[in-house]
Amino acid sequence: MKLKLTWLLTLFMAFVMQFSFAQEKTVTGTVTTASDGLPLPGANVIVKGTQRGAQTDFDGNYTIRVNSGDILEISYVGMKTTEVTIGSSNTYNVTLELDNALEEVVVTGYATFAKEKSTIAVSKVTNETIENRPNASLVQTLTGQVAGLDIVTSSGQPGANSLVQLRGVNSINGNTEPLFLLDGVPINEDNFRSLNPNDIASVDILKDAGATAIYGNRGANGVILITTRQGSRDSSLRVNYTGIVSYASLQDNDYNLGNTREILELERTFGRGRGAGQGNGAQTGGNVLFPGTGTPLTDAEIAQEREFDWLNFFFRTGVTENHTITLQSGSQNLSQFTSLGYFNQEGILQESNLQRFNLRNNLNGSSSDGKFNYSTSININYAKDNSLTGVGGNGVNQNPLFGAISSLPFLVPEDLPTSQQLANDFFLDYAPYYIIDNLATRTRLDEELKLIAGLTTSYAITDDITASFRTGVDYQNVTLLSSQDPISRNQLRFNPAVDGFAVQQSDRQMSFNATTSLNWNKQFGKHTVGVGAYTEYFKAHRRFFGFTANGLDPATFVPQDGAGFLPDTTDDDARVDTVNAIKRDAGLFSYFGTLDYDFDSKYGLNATVRRDASYRFATTNRWGTFWSVAGRWNISNEAFMDDSIFQTLKLRGSYGVTGNQRITGNTYWSGGDLPFSFFGTIQGYGGNDAIALTQIGNDTLRWEEVTQTNVGVDFAVLDSRLRGSFDYYWKETDGLFQDTPISGVNAQFRVDSNIGILRNEGFDLTLNYDVVRSKDLLVNVGVVANYNQTELDELPSDNGIIETIGRNGGILNEYFIVRYAGVNPANGNLLFLDGNGDLTENPNPDTDRVWNGKNNIPDWIGSFNINVDYKGWFLQSQFQFEEGRYQFDNDYARLMNRDVIGDFRVSNDLARAWTPDNRITDVPALNATNIQFASDRFLSPMSFIRLRFLSIGYNFSQSILEDTGIANLRLFVNGENLFTLTEFRGFDVASRLQGLEFPTPRIISFGIEIGI
Repeated sequence: MKLKLTWLLTLFMAFVMQFSFAQEKTVTGTVTTASDGLPLPGANVIVKGTQRGAQTDFDGNYTIRVNSGDILEISYVGMKTTEVTIGSSNTYNVTLELDNALEEVVVTGYATFAKEKSTIAVSKVTNETIENRPNASLVQTLTGQVAGLDIVTSSGQPGANSLVQLRGVNSINGNTEPLFLLDGVPINEDNFRSLNPNDIASVDILKDAGATAIYGNRGANGVILITTRQGSRDSSLRVNYTGIVSYASLQDNDYNLGNTREILELERTFGRGRGAGQGNGAQTGGNVLFPGTGTPLTDAEIAQEREFDWLNFFFRTGVTENHTITLQSGSQNLSQFTSLGYFNQEGILQESNLQRFNLRNNLNGSSSDGKFNYSTSININYAKDNSLTGVGGNGVNQNPLFGAISSLPFLVPEDLPTSQQLANDFFLDYAPYYIIDNLATRTRLDEELKLIAGLTTSYAITDDITASFRTGVDYQNVTLLSSQDPISRNQLRFNPAVDGFAVQQSDRQMSFNATTSLNWNKQFGKHTVGVGAYTEYFKAHRRFFGFTANGLDPATFVPQDGAGFLPDTTDDDARVDTVNAIKRDAGLFSYFGTLDYDFDSKYGLNATVRRDASYRFATTNRWGTFWSVAGRWNISNEAFMDDSIFQTLKLRGSYGVTGNQRITGNTYWSGGDLPFSFFGTIQGYGGNDAIALTQIGNDTLRWEEVTQTNVGVDFAVLDSRLRGSFDYYWKETDGLFQDTPISGVNAQFRVDSNIGILRNEGFDLTLNYDVVRSKDLLVNVGVVANYNQTELDELPSDNGIIETIGRNGGILNEYFIVRYAGVNPANGNLLFLDGNGDLTENPNPDTDRVWNGKNNIPDWIGSFNINVDYKGWFLQSQFQFEEGRYQFDNDYARLMNRDVIGDFRVSNDLARAWTPDNRITDVPALNATNIQFASDRFLSPMSFIRLRFLSIGYNFSQSILEDTGIANLRLFVNGENLFTLTEFRGFDVASRLQGLEFPTPRIISFGIEIGI
């Protein structure tokens, strides 16, 4: 009986399926725009009420399986959704019209508006220009993409931190970086090495007070909102894989580094070093690389010397692999997005690398009646960062950059002495060998576990009133291991009794943020009013513990393990271990309100007021009030604009005050004890422990306040082919946090205070133009640019001048220096200008230095791009530029120093030095008598244009992929930092390095993206 029933059920199912397939058919069509008839690639075609759907290809074509009577929903961002009922036809072409109600939305963090109704200055960067870039850090990919956003990465170390500043510098001693939020959770702006950029959906940059005053105490430097990717409701499971392999190399330089022949000839001319016949030999039992003969080398002998490029030895081609798998799906009331990522990047310097693992899950759900909505976001990251010690310093025994640039080219790695031989003697020209030994015997590893989690809930109490709650945690635990082998050259020479050391530190940081709100929105005819009331609580904790174990047994020591730790002895206490610990807490509390008003989508007004309390200030001055007002006029919505050339024309304006409570340092915890007097333990009489006053508290300290004005216009003309925005802004930071001199009666000579003014004034420009917009070819060009100038006022000094900061009425960080004027053709000495502009060989540093109107902050920053799409082929490019910045080229100054000839490699530009037979030159005589005067001789203009990014690839069309089981397939080749036009001679003009630091690399990437 059971067998018969099984057969009957099988036959019934076969009949049902056959009947079903008989009703199902394949339909095709093309989706175009009503305004110009052009195809719409990427439009969504969904069978209404189901999870079945397709997307149009580059030519706007789609293919989908449907049943008669089904309804197709065709949608595209910014277009009105259109429905089509399936009948007997097999072809359904659809034309979509513009829909202002569905245009790009603007996110402020606490609310979301249609761009048409936004009153604020905001820029959005989407995942299209973020994903699949080879940078370890999300922030680095934003470089040059936003008008006014200045991003500087001053190290090529994988995962290095970047300095981010928006519309100039707002503080002298305080924090100058924007507030970052990831899915609404405040996160550490100095740590993005653990996050996967391929998880990002968009980044919104809030610029003016109308946008940032709602963040009050943390909004002075702007706000950057990062939104991660989400799943879609009513969609089947979609799996996507992206794989990228990258090759990074050192960028070019124009230092004209001398080769063996050039260096030896220069040594012979100068009378120092091997070329002059001087030897390099052991004094205490070390090795002899080249004994001195006392006779300069002949041309023939020089020709026989070896040639080695230490740049290619210390630098390498760094290989990176980047893999990301995403899974997304959704039901009627729930959607999910999950991603898994693995990233492994070799730095271009030996022994540097970053390895990262990522797991992210985002959920969005709602109740069946739609009143209750919730979303969760969990991001778990683990990263290992091997970084180098001594980078950026002048240590000839540690810094690989010094070894790469300054090592003599006739020395070779094969002659490497032993660690003991290197410890016996100290020769400057042994620098590459010292550094090789240090790389082999010194370790530095950061291991980081980072967790970012957020929860957002809302409940519609009525149709007009909604209650919301948002909370989030940013947790990270960084373990640092640093060790030096007991048999290393540095240990044997400088502290042989200790037998090496191991440092291990654990730094746990956690921040918690919670926001509760009640919002009322109501429409009365053409009037729409919104009111919001909020409270916000922020708490952060830091717990740091570390130790240094002195004394390691080379036979048993393993990094991160204590098996090789040697105990202290009673003889000399050389192996005494040390410990350290830090405990810090921080907290903020705020309550605030918002008012939004719109009339007929033509006129809008927004107002915000916020009260903040910070733990950094005394109770008498703990609270601050911040506010803003902003308005707009949608001129293009007026009746008199119906026949105008403008598709969009909107005038915006805002004014307000924001605060900076991080007045010192760049962490949550710095400056927490400034209002209080403290006593500390010191060494007193007879070497005994004693207690003394070490800090005088100041209960008048308060926030730095930034008052901002912004006037902007958004526009689109020529059937929206040309679109963009222009914003003028003026900002004034009042109450700058600075040291002020006081009487030393209490053995304290300075006290913290709020004094001084810093102004920023400038404009942002964003333009996009569709040069060609045809069926087969799309060509778009764009530009973003910012001009900014600073001005100082009311500096805390008698004459309004602080040499390290600037002068009243001048620019921030202006150089105060003697002016270099060239080489005296009569004697080869350097020439300078005195304070009156007259030539002199002997300037007086007290009277001849002048303010030169230059600083290390660019006047102009931005980029321009060209994007092309042609039948599946695409090209994206970004050219970054800066103008008006000046910086000392310390590396070139070092390479042009005649005093290091014989010890280090120098620039062959020294061969142009003045001689009686070469009087007209830009290089002073090697025996010039006034080389010692500091001047702006090596102050270099840092303006540049760089091909920051180039991508070429192919998107396979749906017609090609049909019946393959593949939903999308893309192949691409990317390039970063491909070439640069600049007067600067160094490796990386954009990084603002100070010399002998890790330059950012040139990167070529190959990638594939495939979805099923």
